[in-house]
Amino acid sequence: MSHDIAVIEGDGIGQEVVPAAIEVLEALEVDFEFVEGEAGDAVREATGEALPAETYELVADADATLFGAAGDTAADVILPLREAVDSFVNVRPAKAYPGVDALRPETDVVFLRENTEGVYAGHEDRLSDDLSTLTRVVTSSASRELAEYACEFVADGRGPAGDSEEGFTVAHKSNVMRETDGRFREAVLAVAEERGVDVDEELMDAFATKLPLDPSQYGVVVCPNLAGDVLSDLAAGLVGGLGLLPSANVGHDNALFEPVHGTAPDIAGEGIANPTAAVLSAAMLLEYLGHVEEGQRVRTAVESVLSEGPRTGDLGGDATTEEVTAAIVDRL
Repeated sequence: MSHDIAVIEGDGIGQEVVPAAIEVLEALEVDFEFVEGEAGDAVREATGEALPAETYELVADADATLFGAAGDTAADVILPLREAVDSFVNVRPAKAYPGVDALRPETDVVFLRENTEGVYAGHEDRLSDDLSTLTRVVTSSASRELAEYACEFVADGRGPAGDSEEGFTVAHKSNVMRETDGRFREAVLAVAEERGVDVDEELMDAFATKLPLDPSQYGVVVCPNLAGDVLSDLAAGLVGGLGLLPSANVGHDNALFEPVHGTAPDIAGEGIANPTAAVLSAAMLLEYLGHVEEGQRVRTAVESVLSEGPRTGDLGGDATTEEVTAAIVDRL
């Protein structure tokens, strides 16, 4: 069965790491049809739109999308793209790998982040020269949908422990944001109780302290939108940096996959960007489309290269993007 994959390189190192991920996918015996779309700063400069309508439609109609990064136009690109795939959860694994100089080598955490609302819903206003406002949106329905996904995620053994009895942790700030995070907390706990899934709770600021001290106490973490964004970046610092973190924006019938890192303008165009996060995002894409064995092959190849080299400069090596990609393909 052939899969139509939308490919959007975007800006900066997105134009280097996405082709690397495509090269890895093409080394597998999977029938992909890659269709390129444009988005980002350069597109806005040329057309006046950061995300052209044809790119939005390309993503909406594809079986899955592989995206790189956007610069100043990031919010104008990624938020509509998540909407295009009807994404309700952002899956962000943060794992330390052998051979990488990680601050906390025991880290192996998956963040399941609500992906449609919270402070990222876009309801901001500048009411005067002195006053701006931001409206936070939280619904029981979106919170429940995230919780249902989390329950299925751990029941299927997709968490780091691979054990359905481990349950998950819900991180929130309902002691202060009583109506919004209170609603989120109530909905998540209710679904977990209905499904018979064990849940621990942490206030998100306490979680931010406890995670670096002992990341081994956490496995799957369910968060509101902003908290999931910030806390998963905190976890990146424990495993060796954003260059190692993939992500999936999962919808009901579509999904978009992207490295968590940005455009890295300081090294863009030099051919030294770390392709690991983009390649691991491609592994998540494979698994989403049902090619679980191939996805695991890619993970194994990446882990072998991280352990034995070559490595890019952010991981203490001096290899180019091309050299690391070739090594991953060779391991395959």
